[in-house]
Amino acid sequence: MAAVYSGISLKLKSKTTSWEDKLKLAHFAWISHQCFLPNKEQVLLDWARQSLVAFYKKKLELKEDIVERLWIYIDNILHSRKLQNLLKNGKTINLQISLVKIINERITEFSLRGSQRNICAVLRCCQGILSTPALAVIYTAKQELMVTLLSQLCRSACRQPEGAVVAQLFEVIHLALGHYLLILQQQVNPRRAFGDVTAHLLQPCLVLRHLLSGGTWTQAGEGQLRQVLSRDIRSQIEAVFRGGIFQPELLSSYKEELLDQQQGDVKAGAMKNLLAPIDTVLTRLVSAGYCAASLHTSVVANSVALLYKLFLESYFKEGNQLLCFQVLPRLFGCLKISHLQEEQSKALSTSDWTTELLVVEQLLNSVANNNIYNIAADRIRHEEAQFRFYRHVAELLINHAQAPIPAWFRCLKTLISLNHLILEPDLDDLLASAWIDAEVTEFRTKKAQETLIHTVFQTYAKLRQVPRLFEEVLGVICRPAAETLRQPVLASGPSTVLSACLLELPPSQILDTWSLVLEKFQSLVLPYLQSDADMALKSLSLSSLLHCIMFNMRSLDSSTPLPIVRRTQCMMERMLRELVQPLLALLLDPLGPEPELWLQKVSDSALLLAYTWAQVDAMLSLNCSQYHSMSGALIDVAVEISNVPSLLPGVETQHWKKLEKFTAQFSSLGRYCLEQLYLQKMRRTLMHTSFRSEEALRSLRCDAAFIIGSSRKSLNQRTMASWDGQVGTVSGLTYPVAHWHLIVSNLTILISYLCPDDVRYLASVLLRTLPMGKAQEGSIEEEAYVTLEKISKAILHSPLFPEMQSLHSAFLMCVTARCSSILCSGAQRDSGLVSQQLPWLFEKDHMVVGHWENRFAKAGPEGLEPRGEIAKNLLSLVKSDFPIQLEGEQLESILGLLEVISALQLDSLLPPYHVHYFLLLLSMAITRLGCSCSSSLALKFLMTCYQLLGYLQKGKSARSVFKIMYGSDIFEIVLTSLFRASGRFPIEMDDPTWLEFLQVIGTFLEELMQMLIQMKLSLLLNFRKITTFLSSSKPYMEAASGKQLENQNPQGRQLLLVSLTRLCHVLGPFLKEQKLGQEAPAALSELLQQAVLQMGAVLQLCSVRGAQGWHLPSVLISSVSALLEADLGQHCRGGGANISHVTDRTLLSHAALYQGVYSQILLELPALAGHDQSFRAALQFLTLFFLAPELHPKKDSVFTSMFHSVRRVLADPEIPVRVTQDIEPHLGALFTQMLEVGTTEDLRQVMQCILQGLDVSNMWKADVQLLNREACQEQPVSLTVVGPVLDVLAALLRQGEEAIGNPHHVSLAFSILLTVPLDHLKPPEYGSIFLRLHNVLFSILQCHPKVMLKAIPSFLNSFNRLVFSVMREGRQKDKGSTDDLPTVLKCARLVERMYSHIAARAEDFTVFSPFMVAQYVLEVQKVTLYPAVKRLLQEGIYLILDLCVEPDVQFLRASLQPGMRDVFKELYNDYLKYHKAKHEGEKRYTA
Repeated sequence: MAAVYSGISLKLKSKTTSWEDKLKLAHFAWISHQCFLPNKEQVLLDWARQSLVAFYKKKLELKEDIVERLWIYIDNILHSRKLQNLLKNGKTINLQISLVKIINERITEFSLRGSQRNICAVLRCCQGILSTPALAVIYTAKQELMVTLLSQLCRSACRQPEGAVVAQLFEVIHLALGHYLLILQQQVNPRRAFGDVTAHLLQPCLVLRHLLSGGTWTQAGEGQLRQVLSRDIRSQIEAVFRGGIFQPELLSSYKEELLDQQQGDVKAGAMKNLLAPIDTVLTRLVSAGYCAASLHTSVVANSVALLYKLFLESYFKEGNQLLCFQVLPRLFGCLKISHLQEEQSKALSTSDWTTELLVVEQLLNSVANNNIYNIAADRIRHEEAQFRFYRHVAELLINHAQAPIPAWFRCLKTLISLNHLILEPDLDDLLASAWIDAEVTEFRTKKAQETLIHTVFQTYAKLRQVPRLFEEVLGVICRPAAETLRQPVLASGPSTVLSACLLELPPSQILDTWSLVLEKFQSLVLPYLQSDADMALKSLSLSSLLHCIMFNMRSLDSSTPLPIVRRTQCMMERMLRELVQPLLALLLDPLGPEPELWLQKVSDSALLLAYTWAQVDAMLSLNCSQYHSMSGALIDVAVEISNVPSLLPGVETQHWKKLEKFTAQFSSLGRYCLEQLYLQKMRRTLMHTSFRSEEALRSLRCDAAFIIGSSRKSLNQRTMASWDGQVGTVSGLTYPVAHWHLIVSNLTILISYLCPDDVRYLASVLLRTLPMGKAQEGSIEEEAYVTLEKISKAILHSPLFPEMQSLHSAFLMCVTARCSSILCSGAQRDSGLVSQQLPWLFEKDHMVVGHWENRFAKAGPEGLEPRGEIAKNLLSLVKSDFPIQLEGEQLESILGLLEVISALQLDSLLPPYHVHYFLLLLSMAITRLGCSCSSSLALKFLMTCYQLLGYLQKGKSARSVFKIMYGSDIFEIVLTSLFRASGRFPIEMDDPTWLEFLQVIGTFLEELMQMLIQMKLSLLLNFRKITTFLSSSKPYMEAASGKQLENQNPQGRQLLLVSLTRLCHVLGPFLKEQKLGQEAPAALSELLQQAVLQMGAVLQLCSVRGAQGWHLPSVLISSVSALLEADLGQHCRGGGANISHVTDRTLLSHAALYQGVYSQILLELPALAGHDQSFRAALQFLTLFFLAPELHPKKDSVFTSMFHSVRRVLADPEIPVRVTQDIEPHLGALFTQMLEVGTTEDLRQVMQCILQGLDVSNMWKADVQLLNREACQEQPVSLTVVGPVLDVLAALLRQGEEAIGNPHHVSLAFSILLTVPLDHLKPPEYGSIFLRLHNVLFSILQCHPKVMLKAIPSFLNSFNRLVFSVMREGRQKDKGSTDDLPTVLKCARLVERMYSHIAARAEDFTVFSPFMVAQYVLEVQKVTLYPAVKRLLQEGIYLILDLCVEPDVQFLRASLQPGMRDVFKELYNDYLKYHKAKHEGEKRYTA
């Protein structure tokens, strides 16, 4: 056979053999064990290599597919397991350089031309070589080959290829970079490494890193893998730069280039040998042509930030600050913005600006974070070199303002943080471009602007130069400018920042600033206001500034120095006399029919200052007794009836009348401030002792009426505008929001003085502005703003709303009126007839409806009971055609109103309102629904109605409804309506929405019947009528006929079942509590028996199995459970021979039904586990079935069947853990019942099954190799098994020594505890297992004192595991969040508690106390704990130190190792200082 295959080598070299045959022979020779060739593997590899080399050198002509197959052949060899085994066994396989060169050439061809011929196979061959260390030597031995390969690979990736080649290409790049990093580590010539990296790798690697950072190749499906690989490659590229460009050996070259050249110390001869690394790198960086022109700017910018970061990481240390700075201007010079001249901002696109500003921000942050800039050292030693550079950057940023870009603000913020003098020469331009004149709209930009302004104010506040800063601000505001284009000076962000700053300033600076603004206003603006719109707008800006200053200064009080009080008083007088009154005087001239813009703005400014002055004057008068208001004292002064003059001395009443008329023409800031003035006047009036006088009350009513009536028109036009809450931003658009906010914020003051019409108006506005339906999600910025909807929603949910009874009542009336109008719009008959049939829909006052209660209660007993009038009327309407039909759009509107009703406190309504709302909601619930209403919408509507009816009937006025209607009448009306409507629901019986609907209806009916029992309202009458109605209902009549009719209504049958089920639920427990022999309970028992018979008949029909198999509907399970419970209840109660006989017969007559359901539940129990309600009902049925032995099958054990069925549920992997946890209580109840009744044999069977399921001997054993692998995080045993075992163990141990008499059995628990895993657990799992281990130890300590006498070492061994695990989990990590800390803290508290229990048994543990302390010290020195964890553990170990006597302490000091000794010394000193001293102090006061 050897002879047959020995000629293969010749055939491969023969020219007569076809290439097709050669490839087949070569493949056969490689895989066949029968082919014997000397050095076969090397021969075959050389043959394929030589063939390819000959082809690429044009010495051999081959077809393209043959070349492809040759590459694939080499690839198969390189990746074969056979080759790997040979190399592992020490055999040498030589790769020739020629093969590596043609691989490099093919990759170069791909990088230059994009030719993908054979590239996938070539890359796989390269990957095979690089991934095999024995073969990769050919690359690592010749560094130039690796550099060439890596350069071309990166250039290939920079072409941004697509398809299958991408994954292979990046895998090879990853391997190549790894090998090159090893080469760099072994490189002894730093200049060669620097030359290779800068000449060949710098440019392509920078482009590749930029593309990877931008997520160019992130693909769906493999995104996670790609992200990991991308991150690894970027890290490798940074490592290459660090090892090639920023080597420690090159530090001297950088110093020569950057420092010596600056100082002019380099000799001419030395210049030739200078490496000039920075110049080399930057020349390569900024040169063109190595990437697409569209990428060049962003590649250079991102590279600048990277290079500076790497430079600092490599060379930054104390003393190198100047060196690290000198790199900065060179790198900054690579950015385009560094070369911009004046008026060249548009030379760069917005995207380029954004990119480069982000880089500038990173550079400046690096300077700040590393403390590179020392102001004193720079000025004294380096002639302000750094300062001049930062000034240049600042001038560049100010001259080319980019307010739409957040990074621009952040750069300025960092510069001013470095040194405020950098920006001070351009402070006015900074304030103009970054604040006063900036057009900022985007949220992120606003936050950046806010941070910058905050830094500016904070800086000048620390310098105590806030007046100087305000002088610049005022200069910018008063500059000639197109004011209409400016945004409000004090919008939300700047206003918040300024307020925070002003609150921290001393009064003197506040007063200086106030005086400065006042003077500027008087000199630069006030004289030129006449007919000048721009000046009027400037006055408004200055008024806003004054308002902010005055509102946010610290309030004066009795302890304020008198000079400050006098100066403040003087400023208030000056402001009123020199500013407020002159501004108001400008408005005295006759005004035209259409006021000019300047007049509007002047009035806004004047009224804002008037309101500000009045508010501050009142505040100062209240808080500071030394301040004397020009308005007079706030108390004990007669109330003036005039409108506002008492607040502003020197202003006549006629003037205010004219202003009121003027501001009423437009919605503006002025009108808002006028309302605030009237509100302030109300406050002042209420503070007078005579505020209850007739004159005062008249004044209060007039003021309140003005505030409410000031803006009725604007509120009638619903606006979606949002307001930031700042006075200065109130405009025509935001005025309605500000006005509504003012009213709602002060309702507690206004509501008592409003006339009924105004109250109804407020209620209508509140209802109209409430959000109806699903609220739209707004932006983060909008969430902080105020809208009409937010304000109205806030008052609706406010606990104060019901306390404002007049408004609450008016709102209730508005809601009913709106609901009634929608209902009446769906009327199908004449409105007059509808008003007779449903009069409460047309009543405008709740009290009228409430009077029915008294009218019906006083009516005589003759003839028809008056109480039944409404019920009879409604019932007749429901049985015929209800006069109202709602379509989809009307239903949506009512659902919105029902959402509003649900927010009201319906359970606290007064009787008239309660009755009205009950009739209204009941009318809605029984209304006919049109064809345009979908089933889901209809069910949602009905559920909402009945949920609200149920909530209403839980209220304090629930009895009032039963004075006009019997409970049984309500029951009949509701079900009659539902029986008729249910046939129109094309919905599946097990649809979740339908099941939820049934649950809601059942709850409502059950609560209705429970209320009849609780209130003892004609029980026999009501329940007889309910039972009679159900027995005569259409669904029951169909069921009683026993026929399966095609047109039967299954939804109606389910409603009937729910009704009967709830009737049994109510009557059954009630009858159990009653005494025997009473007439009423006996009659009710008969009614219950009738209900049981009815339900049995319906269930018999519902449980008939179909031909295609049968599944239990969830409603049927609940009903069968209720039926069985009622049967068993009557059977046990035995209220008489006759009844007992009937119940026995009933129970047996339903036996087939119960047995059928029992069998089906056992089969379907795993499927039911996912449905909580159905599963609970199934377990309840099984529990009840277990209690009825006469129903049990003869041949099978019910105990065994139930146990195995439940076991299948617990073992089903498809059932989530959460579901298993939810059903635990119900399973516990079933098992308790089973075990109480079960026999010894049943218990033995259960224990046997459990022990078979848990292989105790192998519970915590695992493969040793598996445990030793650090990467393996899997636990040997599922924690779902470990947890319950520990729970059972703790429960057994808690039984004490009486139950477990053998100490050896208790000692076995310690062995179990030592095998429970505590490593590599997720935080929730760790917390759960830790708690269970603690519980077991605590049970032993507390319940087994005899065992503890001999088992203390074992106990401490287990306890120390817990202590050490807390230390391990509570250590401070290098990276990562503190999300796990709460779990660790809980465990640390348990450890502290256990220490306290140990200390309480001092006589047992005193001997072991020094060893416990030593163990603690040994472990705690290994980690750095979070302070909270350390504090808890120390509190515990202090208690153990209490047990240590002085010899123990000396023993520890002598025996501990030096490192441990220091830790113990610190621990013991803290113990003496914080713990022992405290307790000794407490003992002094202990009897």
